[in-house]
Amino acid sequence: MTDQPIVVVVHAGHVATVTIQRPEKMNALNAAVIAELTRVFAELSTSGEVRAAVLTGAGKAFVAGADIAEMQAMSTVEAKHFSDRGHTLMASLEEAPFPVIAAVNGFALGGGLELALACDFIYAAEGAKLGQPEVNLGVIPGFGGTARLSRRVGVARARELVYAGDMITAEQGFAMGLVNQVTPKGEVVSRAQEIAAKIASRGPVAVAAAKRVLLRGEGASLAAACELEAQAFASLFGSADQKTGMQAFLDKAPATFSGR
Repeated sequence: MTDQPIVVVVHAGHVATVTIQRPEKMNALNAAVIAELTRVFAELSTSGEVRAAVLTGAGKAFVAGADIAEMQAMSTVEAKHFSDRGHTLMASLEEAPFPVIAAVNGFALGGGLELALACDFIYAAEGAKLGQPEVNLGVIPGFGGTARLSRRVGVARARELVYAGDMITAEQGFAMGLVNQVTPKGEVVSRAQEIAAKIASRGPVAVAAAKRVLLRGEGASLAAACELEAQAFASLFGSADQKTGMQAFLDKAPATFSGR
């Protein structure tokens, strides 16, 4: 047994860096890790202080997958409960009122790739490996991989990755639009923190609205998505941040946003 926390949060200004600390198991997602990540993101989402977050893993992996040792003996009912808890976690990342950036420093496989897909976008280090290899274990992705992967890279690419169960490199992921940026080894977290800090300096009410509109509009018709955008755009004119941002622009001065 160890007293070391399985999830560590470090704050720098309005940016939170969340690190999964289970390196001896390649940060595999077991029930305890899923529960703690869900708790952490619920807390960050209600703090009012976080404007962007970076999610990563300690050691050689982002998350190498769900914990097979824990899953192996599950019944059908237990597997459904496990999947439901995973879906709750992924939804908490998508519904957070701030962007979450996945900093993939090594393996992001199975549940690990699903966790990265629930983030707003992915930065990956050179040499990182990504994939949905569940069919090699006689199952399929259980935390939203089929749905989110197809939305990220297209249905045909998602089918190939899920059916074959192969790993791809960070560079291959970049080429297909799965990864936003490939960084040198050892720099992925700092690069993700840099873009997180930039996002955190923008109007947080506007960034949160943009995240909601992009998420809700993804599965809507073009007309419905544009209406969501128009409503959110108009609502922001009732915020203090809109007044601050536009006045700062007219004054040719940097804006300091209050988040209201």
